[in-house]
Amino acid sequence: MRPLDPLARPNRYDLLAGAVALALLGGFLLASREALGPYTPTPISLDPRHLPEYALRTAFRMGVALLLSTLFTLVYAPLAAKTRLEPFLIAVLDILQSVPILGFLAASVAALSGLFPGKALGFELAAIFAVFTSQAWNMAFSFYQSLKTLPRELEEAARLYRLTPPQRFLRLELPYALPGLVWNAMMSMSGGWFFVVASEAISVGKTEVDLPGVGSYLARALAQGNMEALAYALLAMLLTILLYDQLLFRPLVAWSERFKYEERPGEATARSWVLDLLRRSRATRRLGEWLAEALLERALRFHPPRALGLPPWLGPALLTALGLLGLEAAAKLLLPLGPGEWLRAIALGFFTFLRVMGILLLATAVWVPVGILLGLRPRVAVRVQALLQFLAAFPANLLYPFAAYLLLRYRLSMEVFSAFLMALGTQWYILFNVTAGATALPADLLEAARAYRLSGVRLWRRLLLPGVFPYLVTGLVTASGGTWNASIVAEVVQWGPHRLEATGLGAYITRATEAGDERRLLLGIVVMSLMVVTLNRLLWRRLYRWAEERFRF
Repeated sequence: MRPLDPLARPNRYDLLAGAVALALLGGFLLASREALGPYTPTPISLDPRHLPEYALRTAFRMGVALLLSTLFTLVYAPLAAKTRLEPFLIAVLDILQSVPILGFLAASVAALSGLFPGKALGFELAAIFAVFTSQAWNMAFSFYQSLKTLPRELEEAARLYRLTPPQRFLRLELPYALPGLVWNAMMSMSGGWFFVVASEAISVGKTEVDLPGVGSYLARALAQGNMEALAYALLAMLLTILLYDQLLFRPLVAWSERFKYEERPGEATARSWVLDLLRRSRATRRLGEWLAEALLERALRFHPPRALGLPPWLGPALLTALGLLGLEAAAKLLLPLGPGEWLRAIALGFFTFLRVMGILLLATAVWVPVGILLGLRPRVAVRVQALLQFLAAFPANLLYPFAAYLLLRYRLSMEVFSAFLMALGTQWYILFNVTAGATALPADLLEAARAYRLSGVRLWRRLLLPGVFPYLVTGLVTASGGTWNASIVAEVVQWGPHRLEATGLGAYITRATEAGDERRLLLGIVVMSLMVVTLNRLLWRRLYRWAEERFRF
C-alpha cells in the first residue's frame, strides 16, 4: 500500500470540498447531539421556524438507517447467494420482509428504551431501526438477484483468471451489481419516507413519544387538521429530498455508471456537480484513492472462514429451533383469543390480499412498459431521474387527508380506493427495478434485434420482457412486502375528526396498536407474516428460480 502523499498541493476545489465536508460534519454533530442525552418530552411545535432543525434530525435518522441497510446488504446478500445457508437465509429474509413495520417498532421501542433507560438514545435507535426495516429488505433482494443472475461470460472470465472469492466479489460481482443497487438504495430511501410519521411519532400501546422531526411535525399537523402546517411540512420534505438527491444519490448514480456492464453508443451520462468537485479536488482525490487502495488490499487478503461450509441441514434446523421458540412465546398470548378471533383475522387478511394482488397486477401493466422505455432511452432517464426520485420519495400518506376529503365529499367507497392509496407508495419498486433491468440489456442483443428487424409485439415478447423479467420479479417481491405494510396506514385514513376505515388486516393492526391490545396486535402481525411468507414461497420464489434458469444472459 502506497503511503499518502503529504506534498499534494491543494487547489481551490479543495477549499470548496472542505467547506461541504465541514457543513455535513456540522450537521451530523448538530443532529446527533441530543441523542446521547437524557430524554425530556418536548411538545412538537407547528411554528415553521423549528422545521429546519426537525428536517435535520429526520435526515440524520434516515441517513444512518441507509448506511446500516447498505452494510447489511453487502454482508447478507452474498451469504445468501453463495453459501449452503442460502435456503435458511432467504427464508429468514422472507419472514423479515413480511413483518409489518409496526411490529418491529413495537418490539424495538420496548427493548431499546429498556436498554437505555431515561436516555433519548433508546427511542432514537428505535426510530432508526424502524426506517432500517423499511429499507434493508429491498436492497438485500436486489443485490441477491444481481449475484444470482451474473452473466455467464463474467463467470467464465472469473474462472479463466482464477480469481479468489474476495477478488471475484470485489472486482466482478460488486461492480456489476452497483448500478442496480444504487437505484434500489434510492427506492429504499423512499420507503423510509413512507413510514417517517410512524417512526418519529411513536404510538405503541401506552408509549407515546414524539421525536423532533418532520414526521412528528406532520403527525401533529394531521391531528389538528392544520393545512398551513401541512404545506410547511411538504416544503421541508421537498428540500430534504432535493439535498439528498444532490449530495448523495446523484453523485452515486454518476459514479456507478463507470461500472455498467456495457456501454451503448450515444448514451447520455449522468452528471453531478458534487462528483465533479471531488474529482477536481487534488487532496480529496488522493485521499479517496489511498483509502480505496487500503480497503481493497485488506479485503483481498480476507478469506471467508471455513465455517461457511456448514452442512446443508444446519440452516433448516436453526430455523425450526427459532420457530419453535417463537411459537412457544406467541402461544401464551394468542391461545386465549380463541379460534373465532383467528378466523376473523384470516378473513380480514383475505380482503387485504385481494387489494395487494390487484394493485400489483395494475402497477405491472402500467409501469413495466414505462420502465422499459426509460431504460432504452438513457437521455430521457437521466432527465427525469430527479423527478422520479422525488415522486418515489414523496410520502404518499401526506395525500391521505386529501383523499379522505374526496371520499367523504363524493361518497366514494373506502373498500375500493384504499387499494389505490396502498399503491401510491409501493408502485415505484416495480418502475425502478424494471428501468434498471432495461438499462442492463446487452447492446449486442439490441443490435441483433434491429438487424433481424424485430419490432412491435415480437420485440417485446422475444427480448424486452424476458430481458427485464428477473428485475421485475425483484420489484414484485419488494413491492408485495411494501404494499402489505402500506395497508396498515392506507386502510385507516383520518383528517381531523373524520376517520375512514376499510375492511382489512391493515386496519385491524392499526386499531390494535392504538388500543394497546398486544394480543390482537401480535395476531395481526402473525397472520400478515404467514400470508406474505406463503405468497413468497408459492409464487415469488418460484418466479425467482424460473427467471434465474431461463432469462439469464
